[in-house]
Amino acid sequence: MSYCRKYFPVFFIFLLVGVLTTTCNSSKTGQDNRTVFNYNEMAGVSSLDPVMASNTENIWPVNQLFNGLVQMNDSLTVVPCIAKKWFISDDGLTYTFILRKDVHFHNNKCFDNEKGRTVTAKDFVYSFNRLYDPKVSGALSYVNNIDRSEKTNYKGFSAINDTTLSIYLKEPFSAFLSTLTMSFFSVIPYEAIEVYGQDFRRNPVGTGPFTFKMWDEGTKLVLLKNENYFEFDGSYRLPYLDAVTVSFVKDRETAFMELLNGKYDMLSGADAFNINEVLDKTGNLQPTYGRKFNLQKQTYLKTDYLGILVDENIDIVKKSPLRIKALRKAINYGFDRVKMVKYFRNNIGYPATSGFIPNGLPAFNANVTKGYTYNPEKVRQLLIEAGYPDGKNMPEITLHTTEAYLEQLEFIQSQLAENNIQVKISVDKSSVLRQAVGSCEYNFFKKSWVADYADEENCLSLFYSKNFTPIGSNYTHYKNPEFDVLFEKAIKEQNRDVQKVLYQQMDQMLIDDAPVVPLYYDQVIRLVHKNISDLATNPMNLLNLKLVKKVNH
Repeated sequence: MSYCRKYFPVFFIFLLVGVLTTTCNSSKTGQDNRTVFNYNEMAGVSSLDPVMASNTENIWPVNQLFNGLVQMNDSLTVVPCIAKKWFISDDGLTYTFILRKDVHFHNNKCFDNEKGRTVTAKDFVYSFNRLYDPKVSGALSYVNNIDRSEKTNYKGFSAINDTTLSIYLKEPFSAFLSTLTMSFFSVIPYEAIEVYGQDFRRNPVGTGPFTFKMWDEGTKLVLLKNENYFEFDGSYRLPYLDAVTVSFVKDRETAFMELLNGKYDMLSGADAFNINEVLDKTGNLQPTYGRKFNLQKQTYLKTDYLGILVDENIDIVKKSPLRIKALRKAINYGFDRVKMVKYFRNNIGYPATSGFIPNGLPAFNANVTKGYTYNPEKVRQLLIEAGYPDGKNMPEITLHTTEAYLEQLEFIQSQLAENNIQVKISVDKSSVLRQAVGSCEYNFFKKSWVADYADEENCLSLFYSKNFTPIGSNYTHYKNPEFDVLFEKAIKEQNRDVQKVLYQQMDQMLIDDAPVVPLYYDQVIRLVHKNISDLATNPMNLLNLKLVKKVNH
């Protein structure tokens, strides 16, 4: 570590950001009018290595630094990226990608003469093999379907030549192209791993529209325009911005003041600012803020729900009244989702009165999948069916959550109590809740699921019996043989219309068996300064800055 970096990181950061943000509207001065996009990430960033891009805070900067074979556009369609085209074998087991010849890694000291070389198919083989390393990879579950058996000479990936890559699957998987849009599957150079080793997480070398400049963890991350980026907007080589800076202010009020003062160009997420102050009850901007900001709202592939452990082989389930389906259904009918979204989320999101599949995916159809709405009479009938008329003799039920959702769950608790279902709320730290749910220590818990890629399979896999926690993400230990059969059939089905019907049938099964209590389908929400243009939103909540423009004041 150099002397300057060790003892003067804060001075260096402010000097660098000051240089980056220097602007002048008068050409007479001869100064540049460089544009820098600034945003805050309250949760911080833990790694810039694509194999660790398992959460939004890491995915956003990684998405600016790296590319994969394919990418997801804002309409959730898989489109070319480094691969200009691809072919799928008739049996659905071999995917062959033809690569562009004009994609180069960022200039970096890991290369000869510090000049980034051309990307080849072998780089993808190297990058994908890293996904199997449990020491660094967060993507092990996403490569389970890759065939590395004797049939493929124990190689799931093959570089046929510099521009041709083949990937082999164990069995047909209709969502495979969608999974390849995930940041995990970005291409990296082997030279960078040889030079930086484990420290690659903070010395990333990719092919993306921005290059890495510096990262003082917990303080500031700076990315600079990639002057050699391969994508164009018409005749203009992307990106338009000169730089991106990411701050890590944890306090919401401080971050909001920085937005008001113009330090940040955007705040993202309902937790990033006080929605009661900024939005009215219809979910629109208050006039004071409407003059300065644009409000972006977009369907988000995210379902917030209450999970219920239903595996009667587990002792805590044997002793719980929640093992009874009628009681689980009574809870689903026992509160008003519409009121909850209106009064406790200022109409951000949509009441989950259909299935678990979120609004925004093709199989979502509230007219087909019939969910739950507030119905005290049905609650009364179901309590009798469950053996607890008017709630009499019902053992105590504890609902586990975090502080962030306490107000919403207290509303649910109150309405359930009015319908003779008594629920105690236990507030845990996020890490405690995550560990306890993953190890089946809680009967009843608040969770949310954000789609990793734009396919219903990713949401419904939470209820496939072979995905029981702690190995998979089936936190409820839901097991329905009929559901499993349909799931296995759906993921192999190539006809999208037939597949959609299968997904809807599975979604209805979940509602009828009630291992979950869907609460709401979320929305992406951003406050953006009016001098920012072409900042698109999408249901995956990916941040794509390569087309963004900024007018300096």
